[in-house]
Amino acid sequence: MARRGRRTGGSPIPARRPTGPANPRGRELIADTALRLFLERGYDDVGVREVAQEADVATATLFAHFPSKEALVFDQDGEQEQLLLDAVRNRPDGVSVPQTLRGWFHQMVEAARNEPKLSRFHQLIEDTPALREYSAGMWRRHENALAEIIATDIGLPAPDTACRLVARTALEIIPSIRSLDDAAQIIDVSFAFIEAGWAATAAPATA
Repeated sequence: MARRGRRTGGSPIPARRPTGPANPRGRELIADTALRLFLERGYDDVGVREVAQEADVATATLFAHFPSKEALVFDQDGEQEQLLLDAVRNRPDGVSVPQTLRGWFHQMVEAARNEPKLSRFHQLIEDTPALREYSAGMWRRHENALAEIIATDIGLPAPDTACRLVARTALEIIPSIRSLDDAAQIIDVSFAFIEAGWAATAAPATA
């Protein structure tokens, strides 16, 4: 659940949105400044204007990069989506889609568990209802893209029910995690169901 080794979250894996024509470094500076202040003082105790002042940018500039305060925290969701899709696309021969996703989620949890700053980021999300809700929505936004890449990867012209169910169920796992202590068990139990359903409904060649 990492943000280039700097952040993560149990529920939300931080992710930076693709940058537009504006200065990418300025965007990154704003996001990093926001995270530092949120971790130091708490999300609810830091205002958007204060983030802008600390980053030495106008409030209008901040909102040109980030549509909401919550988006400051999840600033790499476009990159995160690409990593997710690449994991499926580039998986080894003989490894199913659910197995690949299961391993990918476990790697994110281990990154959060082993890096203190990432663990603090995870806790920030869990302690902040607005961020938990935004995180869940962020993961749901990846559903169509994941279902599409699964279908393409197994040779279907469009996602079928199995592809969509795998994508939807897998992406609901991370928002359901409330503690890194039980994350591995939640992932394993959830994917046991996903893998069983995939084996029963997917074409034999894709299982």
